[in-house]
Amino acid sequence: MAAVEAKGSPHVVLFPFLAHGHVPAFLRLAGRLRALRPGLDVTLVSTPRLLGSLTLPPASPPVRLHALPFAPGDHGLPPGADSLADAVFFSVWEHLPHALTDADEFPLPDFPDVVLHRTQIPRFMLAATGADPWTAFFRRVIAFCRETNALLVNTVQELEPTGLDMLRRSFGVQPWPIGPVLAAPTPSSDSRDDDTSIIQWLDTHPPRSVLYISFGSQNSISADQMTELALGLEASGRPFLWALRPPLGFDAKDVLRPEWLPAGFEERTARAKANTGLLVRGWAPQVRILSHPSTGAFLSHCGWNSVLESLSRGVPLIGWPLGAEQFFNAKLAVEWGVCVEVARGNLESSAVESGAVAEAVRAVMGETAKGGEMRRKAAAIARTMEAAWEAPGGSAVQSLEGFLRCVETS
Repeated sequence: MAAVEAKGSPHVVLFPFLAHGHVPAFLRLAGRLRALRPGLDVTLVSTPRLLGSLTLPPASPPVRLHALPFAPGDHGLPPGADSLADAVFFSVWEHLPHALTDADEFPLPDFPDVVLHRTQIPRFMLAATGADPWTAFFRRVIAFCRETNALLVNTVQELEPTGLDMLRRSFGVQPWPIGPVLAAPTPSSDSRDDDTSIIQWLDTHPPRSVLYISFGSQNSISADQMTELALGLEASGRPFLWALRPPLGFDAKDVLRPEWLPAGFEERTARAKANTGLLVRGWAPQVRILSHPSTGAFLSHCGWNSVLESLSRGVPLIGWPLGAEQFFNAKLAVEWGVCVEVARGNLESSAVESGAVAEAVRAVMGETAKGGEMRRKAAAIARTMEAAWEAPGGSAVQSLEGFLRCVETS
């Protein structure tokens, strides 16, 4: 992330994953860096299309932008393919432990305390043999990652001491936990009209009564799963706000089709007493929704940004991981006692039943012992996350300061 010139202060280069949802946290990191080192040069690099979508403050922007010379067609990619709408993750790719046994559960060879279930492995990883292109690619990436001199990790020291120790042993370098690094809150004055109507809808509901549902900006579930989820939401009797995208296999820009949901579903929930359901097409102001006092739980794909955003607001999770490292994120949140996993994956063969959805929603959001304990633990994690960035003694402040000192003296 940082390059040191022969003389003078470091120049920090930030290169986020090529997806819109990953950029705001890097902009926040740029602000954190410059807060500790005023005047520090920070440059964010990405594809021209992603950078073109950013709006920086006109005065004292936290970062300079630099577009990479990248044209999708030069690499055999279709137009518009210049964005892509973990310790454990690396270990699975290096050893492919699921290919060495017929059992459904298996430990990682280099971290035997971590036991995974076959359903927690993404489908393209399950098909890997060791001689396939995916394995070759990821093992090259892992080899390059091991050449680093330090790791900045978007987590909190107090929450993941075991995971950070795994990284230290695996990479042989110091991991610096600087989390949570999240997108800066959007001022209400900058809100779109759609955002305002969503917040006004939330304002009509009691505290902790609304379930927020989103599978992220690049994920969706199958049409059959969408139907089961909708039926489960109705059966739960809880108000919900669903950021709805077309199901798997359809164009993300398609308009909502009636056959994707149970007959009359949207009309029934909108007409019901207390206006129990709101469907939002596409993007929703997630941070503002999770920060609203009416939001009581988050049914999520468990992308790491979403997990951090939810828990930093003290909102417990209902997990439905779909791919990549999301299965491991959900596993961690369950171990913390702040998540109930309701389903895994988005293939037609991935089982999800409306009854299980309704049961999970009632358990997490109801006045039950389990629900109360999850809320207490989520609130405790939120306090821990907030304390990490309290100057001067917060663990994240100290980690980022330690990282900068290492860079400046190397």
